[in-house]
Amino acid sequence: MYDSPLTLQRNCIDFISMNLSAVCRTEPAPSATGDQSPPNEQHRYVFKDSDVFFHQGLSQSLLETISEQGRLTDEVLSLFDTRSTRLERVTIKNAAHVSTQGLRVLRPHNIHELEAVGLVRVTVNDLISCLGEWTLSNLRSLNVSEAAFTPPGVSSFGNRLASLPVVISLSKLRNLRVLNVSFTEFDTHSLEIVAGDLPHLSVLDISQTKVTDISALKNCAGRMISLNLYNLRQLDMATAINVLSCMANLKNLDISCDRDSGQYTQEGSGPQHSIRLLLEEYESLPNLRSFDISGREGIDISDLRAFIHTHPSLQFLGLAETEVCYESMFTNSPTLSLTVSGCGTEKQVLESLKRYPERRFFVQKSLYHLYSYTQNMNEPRVDIIELILPGMQKHCRTLGIQMAATACLYNLSRGQLGQKIHPIWLKKIVELTLTAMQNYPKHQQLQKNTLLTLCSDRILQDVSFNRYHCAKLVLDSLVFFDDPAMNRMSVAICSILAAKISTCETSSLGAEPMYMKRLLRIVKAKITEGNVDIMMKFTLSALWNLTDESPKTCSVFLSLGGMELFMKVLAIFEGDGSVETKVLGLLNNIAEVAQLRVELMKDDFLFVLRKLLHSQHIDVSYFAAGIVAHLASDGPEAWRFNMCTYEDMVNELGEAVNSWKSPETEMVAYRSFNPFFPLLEARISPQVQLWAVWAIHHVCSKNPKRYCAMLIDEKGIGLLERLLLNSGDGTVEGICTQILAIVEQDSAPSCHDKQIPHQQQVIV
Repeated sequence: MYDSPLTLQRNCIDFISMNLSAVCRTEPAPSATGDQSPPNEQHRYVFKDSDVFFHQGLSQSLLETISEQGRLTDEVLSLFDTRSTRLERVTIKNAAHVSTQGLRVLRPHNIHELEAVGLVRVTVNDLISCLGEWTLSNLRSLNVSEAAFTPPGVSSFGNRLASLPVVISLSKLRNLRVLNVSFTEFDTHSLEIVAGDLPHLSVLDISQTKVTDISALKNCAGRMISLNLYNLRQLDMATAINVLSCMANLKNLDISCDRDSGQYTQEGSGPQHSIRLLLEEYESLPNLRSFDISGREGIDISDLRAFIHTHPSLQFLGLAETEVCYESMFTNSPTLSLTVSGCGTEKQVLESLKRYPERRFFVQKSLYHLYSYTQNMNEPRVDIIELILPGMQKHCRTLGIQMAATACLYNLSRGQLGQKIHPIWLKKIVELTLTAMQNYPKHQQLQKNTLLTLCSDRILQDVSFNRYHCAKLVLDSLVFFDDPAMNRMSVAICSILAAKISTCETSSLGAEPMYMKRLLRIVKAKITEGNVDIMMKFTLSALWNLTDESPKTCSVFLSLGGMELFMKVLAIFEGDGSVETKVLGLLNNIAEVAQLRVELMKDDFLFVLRKLLHSQHIDVSYFAAGIVAHLASDGPEAWRFNMCTYEDMVNELGEAVNSWKSPETEMVAYRSFNPFFPLLEARISPQVQLWAVWAIHHVCSKNPKRYCAMLIDEKGIGLLERLLLNSGDGTVEGICTQILAIVEQDSAPSCHDKQIPHQQQVIV
């Protein structure tokens, strides 16, 4: 049983957002005059089924999901037309590819809440210009954190007029209650205008802006219920405290700061002086419920205790990166009902991660403290994973955060813990782990952290993610670092992933000489050591899987001396079935490529091959026989220069196949049956066809669900039927008959296979 599975609706939304091309089509977008645009210009998305309509909740959820995945573009935004969606609450993040043209889709919607974080190509003024008249008159909440106030390339530094259009636009939103302009160019003059022009403003976040004086808020002090002043680097705190003391209805106050930000340096208003003045205002802020003083120095515990006592409504206290968070009243008091952020307990650390995902300094410090708690956890903690991921994603370019986050995620997903975690959470872990891997390719410890997480059967076998991208990053790490532990994990990961990506992708990886050289160098080192360890086996498996149905990779292998190296492997590790199977499996991939067979037609190899045909290990004999079958399919003429004669080899091939007893389990996995089809049509030798039909029968009988459908899809049934009619060999005919019977039985409809008539469906 998995912990924390997602709801069906959540899974459906995720599927739609990741597969828009499957449920939508593109069409030319109407021009401003209502005419269609010329071909190959602007297009828009529409649902393929014109009757589909997403109600408000689904529309908002789909938009937010696409945005969080970083897949939002102008074309995708066009899907949210009022013909098929309704939006009252809009959440847009990761909006690097969104322009004013795309945002115009918002105009006909009646929007109450708008969150557009991190707009890059458009300014706040442009955003507001895309809203309809109803929205301008009724919008209650606006979050434009990290958005631009001036167009790209235009600096607002030292120029008060540069941001004036934005402030004027904000002033149009007369019904606005909530405004978040944190991490923007918003300044003291902007605050003066907004405070005077927005009569209902009661929730304001001006964290890390250019505001130096909040005196303008005196005019609206009576209605302020929430005020965030995090990291205001040049704020005059003495003056600010006078303003705050007038806010009798204030419920949330955040005056936290980063300890390393070098702020509050004005004379007479340093951190110690200012925080003490505020805590001594026992009678002010009587309705305060949330009070954040994280990062502040000079907090006297007696002052803080008195402040808490005189504010009975207080429910949350922010003490991250302060010394007082370690006080027993916050770590051991069973009677204290306050929720506290800090680093004194696991609960405090988790609260910090929950509250501060946008704040790099706090995220990094919290993860450092969290690491020690995650080291000894023996039960799955999806709740912790869920708190780590947002900060990790937000600060993907901060090395300290990525180091700590990858270490924590490994501790939380390793071994048996990962077995109990739902794949959707493991997928999120992998995706952010790969991002960290890509951003820091030369940082050894970070790469080791990521490899530790990825080197998991649970993740590699059961979780859906971009396996090609992962394999490439892992191979890059293998090439760059010469660390035995890292290299062992890298080849283990690649050996599994190479079997799970497409032939086109394996060809792309295997055709890269630096990857092939590195893998062959590992094999060479193991030959020198005379040692068959787990790394040797994983490396051989990786090479085998990378060459599977990839002529280009096989060619690179041969050009870099792989054949000579593998001959040494067969000589030194003679009789080791696990090594011989992997070596012959790769050489069988080469034998499947007609133009490369000449590289195998060497007597020294053929003598070894002839011996291995009669190996006591059936899998060794099987692949040796496969190589002989492919070489023999070219006919006797190809063997005229060899001491091993064609007749002797095909006769021994037949003897070997007829001696096999079918193993109890599936011995080999195939991507397709295409390499077998030329053998079925080769009329030169029935022994060649015998090996091919035996191989097909083996996998179809052991895994009919996979291989019977594959045989039908690849049109192999017709080849088998023709072979059955024309073979003339009783053994071949008998096996063909058995294969066709297995396919027929697997394809027979069951009582559960009932056709459901198609109905148009409206999503409501």
